[in-house]
Amino acid sequence: MARIAYLECTKCGAHYSAEQPQTICPADRGILYVRYDLENLKQRFRPDSLLTRPATMWRYADVLPNVAPVSLGEGFTPMLPSREFPTVFIKDEGGNPTGSFKARGMSTAVSMAKAYGLTKLATPSAGNAASALAAYSAAAGLEAHIFMPCDVPMANRVECETYGARVTLVDGLISDCARMVAERKDKEGWFDLSTLKEPFRVEGKKTMGYETAEQFNWKLPRGIVYPTGGGVGLIGMWKAFDEMEELGWIGPERPKMICVQATGCAPIVKAWEEGKSASKFWPAASTSAAGLRVPKAYGDYLILDILKKSSGTAVTATDQEIMDALSHWARMEGVFAAPEGAASLVAYRKLLAVGFFAPEDTVVLFNTGSGLKYLDVIDGQKKSQIPPDSRQIGGIIGPY
Repeated sequence: MARIAYLECTKCGAHYSAEQPQTICPADRGILYVRYDLENLKQRFRPDSLLTRPATMWRYADVLPNVAPVSLGEGFTPMLPSREFPTVFIKDEGGNPTGSFKARGMSTAVSMAKAYGLTKLATPSAGNAASALAAYSAAAGLEAHIFMPCDVPMANRVECETYGARVTLVDGLISDCARMVAERKDKEGWFDLSTLKEPFRVEGKKTMGYETAEQFNWKLPRGIVYPTGGGVGLIGMWKAFDEMEELGWIGPERPKMICVQATGCAPIVKAWEEGKSASKFWPAASTSAAGLRVPKAYGDYLILDILKKSSGTAVTATDQEIMDALSHWARMEGVFAAPEGAASLVAYRKLLAVGFFAPEDTVVLFNTGSGLKYLDVIDGQKKSQIPPDSRQIGGIIGPY
């Protein structure tokens, strides 16, 4: 595994040591990136080094922190060819431990927390990050303190409680949960693992970029469509592409990075359309895709910069479009996606229709989690669509 050279602020460029736990840049509150000595590393770490390694994200250990991994087998998820669109692939993250891509980030973050000797970890979450923290904390023998909106999908709450986490349900949004963690962390002795408030969740998420390149034989696709709440997956993949270029594995070409958000909570889309470099807080955020209900992403300035550098764009999807796409993917592709993941299909269809993507362009749609995590949400949406003149007769829903 790689020794960390330093941590670098993504705003002012200041360097910090990784010998002790760090959060954000004390000078300007910028997000910190982990930096390695890639020039030295590329002499011994090449694509063929991966041939005999286990099919987990830790196959890329050379570009991950040099600590004992707390692993549950996360990563190296399938890249499924679409049956509907010949040049489209679905990167299905639903097979990860705890059923979402959040397992990647929590694996690295909890591994580092344990190496630092931390014992109490806390995070606000819209759902899946909470499940992942609870699981990896249990595996590491650490305390997990989790704050989630009270209307979080039931599976997330049940998972967290079953893993032994201390769960607080909040009458509000993830932003309210984050405020509560910030207010209590010093008094309670918690280390805050909030999205992008520490450097190592990005390191786990970046392995999606390494995997995408490897699964395409080191030739990147034309586009990547990514459901964006906090945006760490998109940020991490972009970091991975830069690292791979520095290692000599790929050239300067990059995919067009596409951010998709729900119409009821689209701060990144609004900022993109207005040509802004940062987003504004989205009032009264509302969507059935819990992971997209993030009123303001801490890493918004990085997300918007990536969209610009990649000649990408940002797209919205209504809840109805999302649920229709979820059902369509299940029946057409055999993929039971999370609502957030289904939003990527909505975005692709829209971009194909306006000519942003050509039919021959290779595009990867990220399904960030399993629909099994959202059974109550999906069932509730379906029941709300039953015509009022229908009745339940002998266990069968049908016209009266």
